[in-house]
Amino acid sequence: MTATLKMHLTNRIRSGSYTMRNRSIGLQSALAAVALLFCALATAQQQPQSLDEVVRAMQQERQAVAEANREREERFRRQETNREQELRRIRNQVEEAEAEASRLEDLRNRLDRELTELRDQLAERQGEFGELFGVARAAAADLNEQLNNSLISTQYPNRGEDLDEMAQSDSLPTIEQLEGLWFTFLQEMTAQGNVARFQADVVRNDNSSSAETVVRIGPFTAFGDQGYLVFNDDTLRYLARQPGGGAVAAARRVMNHSGPGVVRGMIDPSLGSLLGLVTQTPTLRERIDQGGAIGYAIIVVAAFGILLAVFRWLMLALTSMKVRRQMGKHEPNDSNPLGRIQAAYEEHKSEGLETLQLHLDDAVLKELPPLERGLNLVKVLAAVAPLMGLLGTVIGMIVTFQAITLFGTGDPKLMAGGISQALITTVLGLIAAVPLLILHAFASSTSRRLGQILEEQSTSLVADAEKSNR
Repeated sequence: MTATLKMHLTNRIRSGSYTMRNRSIGLQSALAAVALLFCALATAQQQPQSLDEVVRAMQQERQAVAEANREREERFRRQETNREQELRRIRNQVEEAEAEASRLEDLRNRLDRELTELRDQLAERQGEFGELFGVARAAAADLNEQLNNSLISTQYPNRGEDLDEMAQSDSLPTIEQLEGLWFTFLQEMTAQGNVARFQADVVRNDNSSSAETVVRIGPFTAFGDQGYLVFNDDTLRYLARQPGGGAVAAARRVMNHSGPGVVRGMIDPSLGSLLGLVTQTPTLRERIDQGGAIGYAIIVVAAFGILLAVFRWLMLALTSMKVRRQMGKHEPNDSNPLGRIQAAYEEHKSEGLETLQLHLDDAVLKELPPLERGLNLVKVLAAVAPLMGLLGTVIGMIVTFQAITLFGTGDPKLMAGGISQALITTVLGLIAAVPLLILHAFASSTSRRLGQILEEQSTSLVADAEKSNR
């Protein structure tokens, strides 16, 4: 029976009698039907059945598959209907949005035309007020720029907010704004002629801020407890380097003066520019550092030569004093050159005049080298110092030309190092040479004067001996 059922099913499939009523079910429905048939075959193999039962089972399976296909088709139709409704709804929304956009565009064009008409009416009705508006805006902008750089703004902060709003406004200024502009002008002019003392935040050199008492002299200068103040980036800060020449002492006198009367002080008529240059001006140590190794060598040479020249000059002056005291005495003294010459005279005065003259000349010649000791070295150092300065100048120019070769002449700061070295070494060489030459001249003149005194006294002793022999 099973073999007969298999043959019957095979013949039905081959002949095409078992087909689907609706081809839209698709490949999945066919596969499901085939799966059901094989399940039925498997069941038929397990349990022997009659042919009628098999036919009824096949009919039930066909009805179940047909029912499933109908449900699937209905579900597909409902989904398609829902999608069409959603598409119609979206198209309606698009049409409504396009209509709203068209309406808004028409409204914007109408409002633009109305705004243009209103502006034209405003320009016609303003008349001379339009010129007043332009003048007020320009005045507010100029005054605001001046207040941003004014030292007086540290005493009256936030004065420029209303002016900035007035300068950038597109409408006519109000009475309050015009009165505020006039009051700010009057306040600035009055404060420029006053000396004020007030509390303000001050930035110290270590970037710490604290409230301090500030004395302001017009728009020119402000002082604090530690010296002069500058106004940068809406803040008061101490100068990184205070000016010299008694300027800080004058600032303290102004700070400490609170009673009636007049006190002397110093102001910056450039409104802070000169005080700003103080921090950029190099000190003596910084200028010496610009000379480099050659500059330090010149300073060493100058210091050694000056010390040697001063020492020799003092020694010659002391010797000159001893010689002058010895000139009035006839007792030999070994502590000075003239005393030693007199000792030689006493030792050889019993001999002939020629012999005595020779001994005295020998004594004078022995005293001259100690008097001239070190003077030639001072003279050499006086000549060497400017030559070393010239050497530094040449080296500095070489450095400058190397910078020009590498970086061009676009930035002068790149060449400043070599030029500074060239100039500073020249100055140091000349500064060293001048005092060395002067000290050498004084010491040499003292040495020559002592030599002349010794020769004169030697000749005088020979003359005295000749008188004694007569």
